[in-house]
Amino acid sequence: MALYTPVYQPTGDETAVFKTTKGEIRVKLAGKDAPIHVGNFVELAQAGFYDNLKFHRYEPGFVIQGGCPHTRDLSPAEVAGGGGYPPPGTGGPGYSIKGEWLTNPNNHHADGTLAMARSGDPDSAGSQFYFCLGPQSFLDGNYTVFGNPADDESLAVIHSLVIGDTIIAVEIS
Repeated sequence: MALYTPVYQPTGDETAVFKTTKGEIRVKLAGKDAPIHVGNFVELAQAGFYDNLKFHRYEPGFVIQGGCPHTRDLSPAEVAGGGGYPPPGTGGPGYSIKGEWLTNPNNHHADGTLAMARSGDPDSAGSQFYFCLGPQSFLDGNYTVFGNPADDESLAVIHSLVIGDTIIAVEIS
Protein backbone atom coordinates (compact mmCIF):
# COMPACT_ATOMS: atom_id res chain seq x y z
CA MET A 1 0.00 0.00 0.00
CA ALA A 2 1.36 3.43 -0.93
CA LEU A 3 2.27 5.83 1.85
CA TYR A 4 0.07 8.90 2.11
CA THR A 5 1.48 12.33 2.92
CA PRO A 6 -1.17 14.65 4.36
CA VAL A 7 -1.80 17.99 2.71
CA TYR A 8 -2.65 19.57 6.09
CA GLN A 9 0.42 21.10 7.73
CA PRO A 10 0.04 21.29 11.54
CA THR A 11 0.76 24.54 13.34
CA GLY A 12 1.43 22.80 16.66
CA ASP A 13 -1.56 24.55 18.26
CA GLU A 14 -4.28 22.06 17.30
CA THR A 15 -6.64 20.53 19.82
CA ALA A 16 -8.94 17.61 19.03
CA VAL A 17 -12.24 17.40 20.85
CA PHE A 18 -13.63 13.86 20.85
CA LYS A 19 -17.37 14.00 21.52
CA THR A 20 -18.25 10.56 22.86
CA THR A 21 -21.22 8.90 24.51
CA LYS A 22 -19.23 9.15 27.78
CA GLY A 23 -18.40 12.87 27.45
CA GLU A 24 -15.79 15.06 25.81
CA ILE A 25 -12.09 14.33 25.54
CA ARG A 26 -9.87 17.31 24.74
CA VAL A 27 -6.47 16.33 23.33
CA LYS A 28 -3.59 18.67 22.63
CA LEU A 29 -2.16 17.38 19.34
CA ALA A 30 1.62 17.18 18.89
CA GLY A 31 1.85 18.74 15.43
CA LYS A 32 5.49 19.75 15.77
CA ASP A 33 6.58 16.30 17.02
CA ALA A 34 4.46 14.08 14.75
CA PRO A 35 3.37 16.25 11.79
CA ILE A 36 2.39 13.35 9.50
CA HIS A 37 0.19 11.72 12.15
CA VAL A 38 -1.42 14.98 13.22
CA GLY A 39 -1.95 16.11 9.61
CA ASN A 40 -3.55 12.77 8.76
CA PHE A 41 -5.73 12.77 11.89
CA VAL A 42 -6.89 16.36 11.29
CA GLU A 43 -7.80 15.58 7.67
CA LEU A 44 -9.78 12.49 8.69
CA ALA A 45 -11.56 14.33 11.53
CA GLN A 46 -12.46 17.29 9.30
CA ALA A 47 -13.85 14.89 6.67
CA GLY A 48 -16.11 13.26 9.30
CA PHE A 49 -14.28 9.92 9.08
CA TYR A 50 -14.48 9.31 12.85
CA ASP A 51 -18.16 10.30 13.20
CA ASN A 52 -20.25 7.50 14.74
CA LEU A 53 -17.39 4.99 15.00
CA LYS A 54 -17.26 2.77 18.08
CA PHE A 55 -14.33 1.87 20.29
CA HIS A 56 -13.62 -1.74 19.30
CA ARG A 57 -10.81 -2.83 21.61
CA TYR A 58 -10.48 -2.48 25.37
CA GLU A 59 -7.62 -3.93 27.38
CA PRO A 60 -7.95 -2.85 31.05
CA GLY A 61 -4.81 -1.11 32.28
CA PHE A 62 -3.44 -1.01 28.72
CA VAL A 63 -5.45 0.70 25.93
CA ILE A 64 -8.86 1.63 24.52
CA GLN A 65 -8.79 1.62 20.70
CA GLY A 66 -11.01 3.13 18.01
CA GLY A 67 -10.94 4.44 14.46
CA CYS A 68 -12.08 1.36 12.51
CA PRO A 69 -14.71 2.31 9.89
CA HIS A 70 -16.19 -1.21 10.04
CA THR A 71 -17.80 -0.25 13.38
CA ARG A 72 -19.88 2.64 11.99
CA ASP A 73 -22.99 0.64 11.10
CA LEU A 74 -22.78 -1.78 14.02
CA SER A 75 -24.59 -1.37 17.32
CA PRO A 76 -22.48 -1.07 20.48
CA ALA A 77 -23.54 -4.63 21.40
CA GLU A 78 -22.48 -5.96 17.98
CA VAL A 79 -19.06 -4.31 18.34
CA ALA A 80 -18.68 -5.68 21.87
CA GLY A 81 -19.54 -9.13 20.55
CA GLY A 82 -17.01 -8.87 17.74
CA GLY A 83 -19.81 -9.13 15.16
CA GLY A 84 -19.96 -7.77 11.66
CA TYR A 85 -18.12 -8.41 8.46
CA PRO A 86 -15.50 -7.26 7.92
CA PRO A 87 -14.84 -7.59 11.66
CA PRO A 88 -14.22 -4.57 13.90
CA GLY A 89 -10.56 -3.62 14.11
CA THR A 90 -9.65 -4.54 10.54
CA GLY A 91 -10.49 -1.34 8.66
CA GLY A 92 -8.75 1.89 7.78
CA PRO A 93 -8.82 4.81 5.38
CA GLY A 94 -7.43 2.87 2.39
CA TYR A 95 -3.87 4.08 2.79
CA SER A 96 -1.01 4.08 5.31
CA ILE A 97 1.27 6.76 6.76
CA LYS A 98 4.92 6.69 7.74
CA GLY A 99 5.78 5.92 11.36
CA GLU A 100 7.30 8.83 13.31
CA TRP A 101 8.29 7.30 16.66
CA LEU A 102 12.01 7.54 15.81
CA THR A 103 11.79 11.25 14.94
CA ASN A 104 9.31 12.33 17.64
CA PRO A 105 11.34 13.77 20.57
CA ASN A 106 8.35 13.41 22.92
CA ASN A 107 7.24 9.91 21.99
CA HIS A 108 6.30 8.82 25.52
CA HIS A 109 3.25 6.64 26.18
CA ALA A 110 1.95 8.26 29.38
CA ASP A 111 -1.49 7.81 30.94
CA GLY A 112 -4.07 9.11 28.46
CA THR A 113 -1.62 9.45 25.57
CA LEU A 114 -3.13 9.37 22.08
CA ALA A 115 -1.14 7.21 19.64
CA MET A 116 -1.69 5.55 16.28
CA ALA A 117 -2.25 1.81 16.04
CA ARG A 118 -0.64 -0.18 13.24
CA SER A 119 -0.06 -3.73 12.02
CA GLY A 120 3.32 -5.46 11.89
CA ASP A 121 4.56 -3.13 9.13
CA PRO A 122 6.19 -0.06 10.75
CA ASP A 123 4.52 2.19 8.15
CA SER A 124 1.02 0.75 8.33
CA ALA A 125 -0.86 3.27 10.51
CA GLY A 126 -3.93 4.87 8.94
CA SER A 127 -6.97 5.77 11.03
CA GLN A 128 -6.99 3.50 14.08
CA PHE A 129 -5.76 5.11 17.29
CA TYR A 130 -5.60 4.27 20.97
CA PHE A 131 -5.57 6.02 24.31
CA CYS A 132 -3.22 4.59 26.93
CA LEU A 133 -4.85 3.46 30.17
CA GLY A 134 -1.76 4.03 32.28
CA PRO A 135 1.89 4.49 31.28
CA GLN A 136 3.04 2.06 28.55
CA SER A 137 6.72 2.93 28.06
CA PHE A 138 7.44 -0.37 26.27
CA LEU A 139 5.43 1.03 23.31
CA ASP A 140 7.64 4.14 22.95
CA GLY A 141 9.97 2.61 20.36
CA ASN A 142 7.28 1.15 18.10
CA TYR A 143 4.18 3.37 17.94
CA THR A 144 3.78 7.09 17.27
CA VAL A 145 2.38 9.30 20.02
CA PHE A 146 0.58 12.32 18.58
CA GLY A 147 -1.36 13.84 21.46
CA ASN A 148 -2.03 14.06 25.18
CA PRO A 149 -5.17 14.83 27.21
CA ALA A 150 -5.58 18.55 27.81
CA ASP A 151 -7.07 18.23 31.31
CA ASP A 152 -8.03 15.85 34.12
CA GLU A 153 -11.67 15.75 32.99
CA SER A 154 -10.57 14.40 29.60
CA LEU A 155 -8.40 11.77 31.27
CA ALA A 156 -11.38 10.69 33.40
CA VAL A 157 -13.51 10.23 30.27
CA ILE A 158 -10.72 8.19 28.62
CA HIS A 159 -10.67 5.89 31.65
CA SER A 160 -14.47 5.46 31.53
CA LEU A 161 -14.53 4.16 27.93
CA VAL A 162 -15.30 0.53 27.04
CA ILE A 163 -15.91 -1.46 23.84
CA GLY A 164 -18.96 -0.18 22.00
CA ASP A 165 -18.82 3.41 23.27
CA THR A 166 -19.39 5.78 20.35
CA ILE A 167 -17.33 8.64 18.95
CA ILE A 168 -20.10 11.05 18.00
CA ALA A 169 -17.64 13.38 16.26
CA VAL A 170 -14.09 14.71 16.45
CA GLU A 171 -13.69 18.46 16.08
CA ILE A 172 -10.39 20.26 15.56
CA SER A 173 -9.74 23.71 17.02
